[in-house]
Amino acid sequence: MSMFRAIDTSASGLTAERLRMDVISNNIANVNTTRTESGDPFRRKLVIFQARNPRGSLPFMDRLQPQMPGKGVRVQSIMDDMAPFKMEYDPNHPDADSEGYVRRPNINIVHEMVDMITATRAYEANVTSINSAKDMINAALNIGSR
Repeated sequence: MSMFRAIDTSASGLTAERLRMDVISNNIANVNTTRTESGDPFRRKLVIFQARNPRGSLPFMDRLQPQMPGKGVRVQSIMDDMAPFKMEYDPNHPDADSEGYVRRPNINIVHEMVDMITATRAYEANVTSINSAKDMINAALNIGSR
């Protein structure tokens, strides 16, 4: 096992969490977007993570064996949240329907802020892990110098 695997694993987490924060920021920025190019309100985006597993490409029976240590995480996809749009009565809005209702994005700002805090904490945990791995590598290199 390479002594740099911990750093590589945490670095993949940093990259994935940074993209997740970017997507959450985009959701927050579009909380009031009632019309996109498709004509619908903005749909909340979700980031789907997937383990970078060394056994992931093996046949099904081999996957039943004990798992090797992971190699980090990657973003599998960014998908639309298919939750229904919010309906708000505002007959003066340019996007109101014939009954005066406006379809609003399916974004809950409180939920987005909680997701942002969670992504930030995960990012910080990965930074701490990298710093700990660096300290251990430095300590190992200094063993013979004393």
